[in-house]
Amino acid sequence: MGQGWERLAARRLEDEGYLIRERNFRARAGEIDLVAEEKGVLCFVEVKGRSGAGFGGPAEAVTLEKQRRIFRCAEEYLQRRRLGAPRCRFDVVTIVEENGRVDVAILRNAFEEPPSRPPRS
Repeated sequence: MGQGWERLAARRLEDEGYLIRERNFRARAGEIDLVAEEKGVLCFVEVKGRSGAGFGGPAEAVTLEKQRRIFRCAEEYLQRRRLGAPRCRFDVVTIVEENGRVDVAILRNAFEEPPSRPPRS
């Protein structure tokens, strides 16, 4: 489902005016599903899908730890591509497939730079 959901998310983003710059960017900290641009803003996009609503909504799966990993990947993306400090944001595309229906939603600016880990006692 993952690759199919990512293709579906990319089509929806393109329909909304995003330009897909890269898919499945791999970094030391993990992976960014889609890197896109919307109106001059570089968007790091996490795609989350669910088959049914039995395990909660897909956006709930983007935990604080997941946000931290995506942020670290985004930093590495900017360094590798030598992009400096462009305007950036973090979007999430949620996909829910249930009873033959597919619902795709774009959550723009879904999270800010996640806070660092609390100090250990």
